[in-house]
Amino acid sequence: MENDGDVRGEEEEGEEMEEYDIWKKNTPFLYDLVVSHALEWPSLTVQWLPDAPSAAAVPLRRLIFATHTAEDEPNYLMVADVVVPLEGCDRRAFEEEIAGTEDDGGANNQIRLIRRINHDGEVNRARYMPQNSAIIATKTTSSDIYVFDYQKEPSGFTDACSPDMVLKGHKKEGFGLSWSPLKEGYLLSSSRDSYICLWDIGGSAQNTLEAKERYEAHEGDVGDVSWSWRNESLFGSVGDDHRLLIWDLRACKPNQPQHAIEAHEAEVNCLAFNPFNESILATGAADKTVNLFDMRKLNMPLHTFAAHTDAVFLLQWSPKNDHVLASGGDDGKVMVWDVTRIGDEQDPEDAEDGPPELLFIHGGHTEKISDFSWSLNDDWLMSSVAEDNTLQIWQMAKNIYTEDDSEQNDVYL
Repeated sequence: MENDGDVRGEEEEGEEMEEYDIWKKNTPFLYDLVVSHALEWPSLTVQWLPDAPSAAAVPLRRLIFATHTAEDEPNYLMVADVVVPLEGCDRRAFEEEIAGTEDDGGANNQIRLIRRINHDGEVNRARYMPQNSAIIATKTTSSDIYVFDYQKEPSGFTDACSPDMVLKGHKKEGFGLSWSPLKEGYLLSSSRDSYICLWDIGGSAQNTLEAKERYEAHEGDVGDVSWSWRNESLFGSVGDDHRLLIWDLRACKPNQPQHAIEAHEAEVNCLAFNPFNESILATGAADKTVNLFDMRKLNMPLHTFAAHTDAVFLLQWSPKNDHVLASGGDDGKVMVWDVTRIGDEQDPEDAEDGPPELLFIHGGHTEKISDFSWSLNDDWLMSSVAEDNTLQIWQMAKNIYTEDDSEQNDVYL
């Protein structure tokens, strides 16, 4: 006889598959591009690289992802070229480019691994250094951070894990990882040990490097850490203590942040500074919401975005549109928000689909979103990975984000 938990689990799974079937049926109307690639193992991380490998008739883009395997299986950090049929590309050239050959058994050739780098344990997070995209840092399942120069790795795959540098300072694993966009070689990491570690790898010839500084003010796990895009001395952190902390390298002692506020009434999992406006940042939490803050008045959020049905773990602002923010959560959804639409009038039918600022919901995954990334090369192009073993590349339909585009306001400025 089935217990209540089993019945509820089966009902939830059935609802998820019904939602997925509806999403799949509507993809021609929702997207200009959507590609779903089945992975052998799930990836906990994904990020577009700024590299554009060629200027061929069919655009090639490059991204990084990784594996999260079973105990006895090897793990890898992977770099792949992706054939992306963007608007205006030659359709025949695209079909010829991805057509399978006898050598690959006729397989679709749209995603091509160019590096498969052996990694000790699964990769919790991987991020490239903005000043040199060949340099990739990874969060491991130990307390260490590895740094690889993927262009120095042999083509194909490696049999042994041999990072160019191992960064020490943490006592436990974690997920927060942030390269400074303004100071080359400056890397921040957050962990379950309640610490934030800072390294400067620039000019170091050492294979093992201890943290330059270790910040300790959170009470419990530090879920995420992020640099400001506009001020080279500022960074923020969030944690299970419900707090957002703002740090200034010029003034802060390792245990005294410049600002400390309760950002949510639950564990705070992620934060993101706006790349265009140094005063604006957002936080996401286990209370299923995203809060928008102004650094000049942190005592209360400017706005709360509410549409997720489970905890929010990921946040990223669009690199090309200062008013667009995306969030990912345990509900298997990536949601794209337009802050200029906050407060817009809605008819009752539209209100049933969410608040006016909810621009788009990517519903292509059936499990928790592990990571997502905006493309730096192509407007509105995104990639996402989830616990359903899929890597998806997608671009919402142009008519969705161009609607009323000229009527932007400055509510968040």
